Order: sequence, then C-alpha cells, then structure tokens
Amino acid sequence: MVIALVLIAGVFALAYLPQLWVQRVIEAHSDERSDFPGTGGEFARHLLDGMNLTHVKVEPTNHGDHYDPATKTVRLVAQHLNGRSLSAVVIAAHEVGHAMQDATGYAPLAARTRMARQAQAVERIGSIVMLAAPVVMILTKAPFLLLMQMVAGVLILGSTILMHAVTLPVEFDASFSRALPLLKAGRYVREEDLGSARKILRAAAFTYVAAAAMSVLDVMRWFRVLRF
Repeated sequence: MVIALVLIAGVFALAYLPQLWVQRVIEAHSDERSDFPGTGGEFARHLLDGMNLTHVKVEPTNHGDHYDPATKTVRLVAQHLNGRSLSAVVIAAHEVGHAMQDATGYAPLAARTRMARQAQAVERIGSIVMLAAPVVMILTKAPFLLLMQMVAGVLILGSTILMHAVTLPVEFDASFSRALPLLKAGRYVREEDLGSARKILRAAAFTYVAAAAMSVLDVMRWFRVLRF
C-alpha cells in the first residue's frame, strides 16, 4: 500500500512539477521592459523578414506558443505577441527557430510534424480500445481479451509519450542552435540578460517534457476507469 502511494505521488510530481517550473521561469521574466523597441510579435516579424521568410505569418493564439509547419505560421499567446518582456522576445525567437528548421528541411521537425498529425487519432483509438475492454469481456466471457485490449490501449496511448520524447531534440535545436545564436549575433538582448534568456529557452524546450508527463498520468487515469 505504501509503495503504491509513493508511486502515485511520484507520477503526479512527474506530471505537474515540469509544468509548474516552466510557468515559473516564464512568469519570472514577464515584466514589461522599456528597453525593448518592439513586442514579441514585432520581433518575430523582424527576424523572419531578415531571413527572407516573409511568407511565414505571425498570429495570435489561445493554445500556447507554437509554430505550425502546415500553414507556415508562428503563433504566440497574447502576452508574448503584444508584450515587451524578456520572455516575450525570447519565446518569439524560439518559435522563429522552428520556422528556420522548417525552411532548411530539418528532418526531425518533419518527423515530429507527422507524428503530431497522428497523435489525435491515436489517442481517440486508444480511448475506444480501453473503454471497450470491459464490454468485450462481459460479452465473450473471455478474461484474456480484457488483458489484450488493456495492453493494446496502453501501447496506443503510450505512443503519445513517444511522440513527445522525439520532439525534445527538435525543441533544444530551436532554442540553442537557432534562437540563442540569433539573439547573440543581433545583440537583441543585453549581455546581462543572456543567462535569463537561456533559462527561458530551456523552459520553452521542456514544455514537451511536461506534456509527455501528462500523457503518463492519462494512462494511469485509464487504469483507474477500468478498475471501477
């Protein structure tokens, strides 16, 4: 019993602590800065135009900062699109980093994009499989089918975790091989801000670690549903 409680506590910590850390880092550097000449959205546009990526759009979103390879769009939440904080500028550079990856045919980004397209369908199939498991057992009176469907459901949902694991190198490349060199070369942030900029870039990359941890928690929730 104690071991089970410890494992449950560990999973919850794994699921929520990365999210809390990412939010804390970004919020710590979200104060408006009068020394920045433009907003995060304007900075993204400036960087894209400077690299002749004028076809890439910059738009607002309510679904988290991201780059959409399908529509060639950098999307920023309101506080980063319209804000003049260090977080706004650095996160804009991170998302532009993904646009740079796309423009140069960066293979891991293409792989991540394919997996992301499949993720929603995979999760839907996983949900159906796991919900159907108890019904199949009742109708067929064959307990082993329940086990088989549970295993299949966990494997399908677990593929979502794999997708997030694959995306981590893509995120680190966008942060430290693309965005950071841009910020340094253009002297867009002061020397004394570079340490904080690295923290923000690391937080932006680890957003997907938090998402993968939440996927683990989702699998545990399905086990609980089936148990009852």
